[in-house]
Amino acid sequence: MAPVLGWDAWITLGILLLMFVALLKELARPELILPGCLGLLLLFGVLTPEEAFAGFANKAVLAVGALFVIAAGLQHTGALQMADRLVFPRSTRRLSLVTARLMLTTAAMSAFLNNTPIVAMLIPRVRAWCEKTGVPVSKLMIPLSFGTIVGGMTTLIGTSTNLLVAGLMEASGHGSLGLFDLAGVGIPVALGVILYFALIGHRFLPDRSKARPRVEEGLRQCMFELRVAPGSPLAGLSVEEAGLRSLEDAYLVHLRRGEDIIPSSPQTLLREGDVLSFLGSALVLDRLLERPGLSRVQQEVAPTSHTTLPLYEAVVAPTSSLVGKSLREVGFREKYQGIVLGIYRHATTIEGPLSRVPLEAGDLLLIEARNGFDQRWNRQRDEFYLVAPRRPERVKLQTGKAPLALLILAGVILFAALDVADIVTTAFLGALAMIVTGCLRLQDARRAVDFPVLLVIAAALGIGMAVDRTGLAAAAAHLMIDKASVFGTIGVVAALFVATSLVTEVITNNAAAALTLGIGLAASQELGVPPEAFAVAVAVAASASFLTPIGYQTNLMVWSAGGYHFTDFIKSGLIVNLLVTIIAITMIGLLWL
Repeated sequence: MAPVLGWDAWITLGILLLMFVALLKELARPELILPGCLGLLLLFGVLTPEEAFAGFANKAVLAVGALFVIAAGLQHTGALQMADRLVFPRSTRRLSLVTARLMLTTAAMSAFLNNTPIVAMLIPRVRAWCEKTGVPVSKLMIPLSFGTIVGGMTTLIGTSTNLLVAGLMEASGHGSLGLFDLAGVGIPVALGVILYFALIGHRFLPDRSKARPRVEEGLRQCMFELRVAPGSPLAGLSVEEAGLRSLEDAYLVHLRRGEDIIPSSPQTLLREGDVLSFLGSALVLDRLLERPGLSRVQQEVAPTSHTTLPLYEAVVAPTSSLVGKSLREVGFREKYQGIVLGIYRHATTIEGPLSRVPLEAGDLLLIEARNGFDQRWNRQRDEFYLVAPRRPERVKLQTGKAPLALLILAGVILFAALDVADIVTTAFLGALAMIVTGCLRLQDARRAVDFPVLLVIAAALGIGMAVDRTGLAAAAAHLMIDKASVFGTIGVVAALFVATSLVTEVITNNAAAALTLGIGLAASQELGVPPEAFAVAVAVAASASFLTPIGYQTNLMVWSAGGYHFTDFIKSGLIVNLLVTIIAITMIGLLWL
């Protein structure tokens, strides 16, 4: 008999629907939406203050924060650069072998570290290797992202979502997950996806180099502007005489003179103050900036400096305050202390002045800024998912302490695996060790912690508690069992897995896990099967975000870097999602059902 829902369950359901719509339409950032919904549950009396805020003291939140610090320690000591030797072979250029090595290495690293810094570190290295060998970069960027995603499914600390699931289980009185409880499902899933790409999948990835012989680091159709400076020797010359007609990888689209737009032709005469709009490779922008008589449209960030400021590529995040607004509206130069010299948008030609173009999630901005711009904004991924220098400056790493940093990570994993202490204790002690031993400075440790992620997890724990306590999870589980039990218990697990996988494509993976885990745990009680079966199904499915470039942060990071179209992810992701679903459900059935 289906449970009877009380008033608190209906209020919770309404708030959950509100949260889903807000996340789907991106009305605000997740770290605002989830705590806001938690506040509504508190306001209506669905949760007591103790229940609502219990998530902020949950071990999952503390463990994730400590793991951010450990990952930063590995970065600052250069310990992660060992991946170069493992990924890029000197003796072979066979794409199948390189794909397998890339995905195996990144999956292994992502099993114990946050995948975002791994992808950020490897994107420029993959580009450099592809440029040297002639392998299309579009053949390796999706495997890079997918490798880190499936690697995160193999251990409890592989993703924050896994730790959230463990925290929700513990809060519901079902015990918790061990460090390697997901490995029985996650490792076969990871190996299956890696084998698919190594043997077959890489053949179906697009070769963007065929469309344009010279692919320039993801900025093949960049829109950029330059001004004819006062006193410029180009003033009075025609476009052809000024040498702006044949630029190989770019062309002059039009001139803007005051409010007038003048189509470009070889005979068009240039005047002082003309704004020239170009479309093409950012390499051309580099060369044009060196020409006398051409200047930036905006004032330089450091006009008194006699040195050239570095250039950065930044991918606009869906949660960014830039989305839907122009550079002029947000006051980009003042807010971000940088100048946007160009904008690249996937398979779309940008029209109009750069300062008035409404920005979209996934836009790649070419930014001139002072040293350290990438470090400052990479710590705030709500604005940009990735900020990378186009000419990477040599950062002084404490390479002498790389073995020590690796030893600390090994200690964290070993002590947790042997049940000497739980993961929050070992991670916290590992983070402390990184700071005490000098692998990471205290100020860098503070910057490494991604507080918006911690806020989302803490709020999701409270929302998950409301779903469980009000009987909403039990009612949904009863309905799911009633419809899917015709296929047996495995059919119920499969239904929950597919539902979670679909939800995670449109909202954040942590929110998806918080919505569906309570249903799974209630179903396990009603069916009398181990709760681990449903918990692992939710954890793996919530990370199985392969269909779109905006469903997972690493997908968005490689979207521009690989020059992909939106449909490229759908084509690859459909097969991978199906493969992950089949392998995961099969392994769950063998291990627990």
